[in-house]
Amino acid sequence: MYTLTVRDHVMLAHSLPDPAFGPAQGLHGVTYVVEASWSASELTEQNIVLDIGVATEALRGVLAPLAYANLDERPEFAGVLTTTEFLCRWVADQLAEAVVAGNQSGLTVTLREHPDAWASYARALP
Repeated sequence: MYTLTVRDHVMLAHSLPDPAFGPAQGLHGVTYVVEASWSASELTEQNIVLDIGVATEALRGVLAPLAYANLDERPEFAGVLTTTEFLCRWVADQLAEAVVAGNQSGLTVTLREHPDAWASYARALP
């Protein structure tokens, strides 16, 4: 299996209003390092999984609306606990729509909240 990974980062604010989150219940900022990895069992006729430029621009475009935003104020996240795990899936689903799969069979998104703490979500591509 081949993979192509690109990375970017995004700074945002949100709250996690549930007692399970302790001090993170209140409004706080976070900087995520975001990695998106596309996988394919075979390379294209150009010997790639996906063009790096296409992947980079797609990730940048998906993250742009989140940059410096307070997710608590965004209508698409109303009533949602915007945990790292939830945001992994949200980014993956947005990327799956932004990049029409050619030979890619899967996509994994990882959000690194800290060098020692991260979450990932993997999904199949049609």
